[in-house]
Amino acid sequence: MALRASDVTVVALCAAFWSVLNATLAPIFWRLTHLPFFCDLLAVVSLMLGVWWVRRLGTATLIGIIATALNFAFRPGAVHFLGFTAASIVFDLLTRACGYGRCFSPKHGPALLLVLGTASTWVAGLVIGAFFMGGRVPVLTFSLLHAAGGLMGSAVGLALIRAVEARGVKPIPSA
Repeated sequence: MALRASDVTVVALCAAFWSVLNATLAPIFWRLTHLPFFCDLLAVVSLMLGVWWVRRLGTATLIGIIATALNFAFRPGAVHFLGFTAASIVFDLLTRACGYGRCFSPKHGPALLLVLGTASTWVAGLVIGAFFMGGRVPVLTFSLLHAAGGLMGSAVGLALIRAVEARGVKPIPSA
């Protein structure tokens, strides 16, 4: 299925939200704590909201690619963001494989999305730790910290989706 203009709008909004906050606030959080929670939180919230709204394969991947391009424009040296590009692809494939209806169902959706958000940011932590940290931290520890940030982001994303749904906003219907 091809993306429609409304889908592209959602993708652009989610990518812009993620990249602007990541370029401005995430470095402050990192310098204060040296913990990678905030960047993962932003990633999962953006991906989850975009996939909930559009429910098409490629949504999370496009959000990740656009957010990566914008992030490189804002912070050219932040090549570690490629780990989040990988996480976006993983989130896209996992949500598609599990089924969008199941991922966003009231019964099993929250638990499933907590797992998928955590798993995708764990991949980001593996990529960043293995390729961009220069051996300064153990990769498993670093990836688990990213996964914890993804878990927090999943909880925030779920709360945001529930709040939006409570106000009557519905996902874009499939054609």
